[in-house]
Amino acid sequence: MDGRRRYDASSRERQAARTRQQIARVAVEQFVAHGYATTSVAAVARAAGVSAQTVYNGFGTKAALLKEGYDLVLAGDDADVPLAERPEVRALYAEPDPGAFLRGYARLGRSLLDRVGALAVQIGAGALAGDADLVAMRATTDQERLVGTGMVVRRLVELGALSPGLDHETARDRLWTLNSAEVWHLLTVTRGWSGEAYEDWVGQAMTDAVLPPAHRTSPAPPR
Repeated sequence: MDGRRRYDASSRERQAARTRQQIARVAVEQFVAHGYATTSVAAVARAAGVSAQTVYNGFGTKAALLKEGYDLVLAGDDADVPLAERPEVRALYAEPDPGAFLRGYARLGRSLLDRVGALAVQIGAGALAGDADLVAMRATTDQERLVGTGMVVRRLVELGALSPGLDHETARDRLWTLNSAEVWHLLTVTRGWSGEAYEDWVGQAMTDAVLPPAHRTSPAPPR
């Protein structure tokens, strides 16, 4: 009997986790389609096929639902593994050629923005409009990206590849700007660039922005 109870509890926990992830994904779809401010928790609940109380019980606030949905879509799956520890990111940081490393970073950035860029643009627009939840969310995601680009610059320093006279903070800020949702949106949505064209341009722009000329001609990584 004890074993059966443990099995039942484990099954319920898995189902609860699946329901939570489904709610978070539906919330992202609703926020992107209708805007964060005009999408109520009740609307998310209806779209997810659950009660509003289920959403509140699971997430507490709409802002917490937004953050969990953002993180889930950014990761691309529900595995409890930070992005920095995922195989594709570990492989990227093992790349010894600075130019290839930055082009690989551009490819990674494109894959992330293809998943979360539309939501990030909504967050940015809402933050500019003064929505308190989105101001806070924008500050969080900007800081997370800043940490990530700082790691990229530290790797370039390890490789001895940062342009002479370029300080760490300036290099970080240049890369942080180039991998932003705003640049992605302007080129792929407003101007209609293909994902490949965007990735190639950002990769080249990154190498031009922070590497000396000798390191700017590495071939693009295979697709």
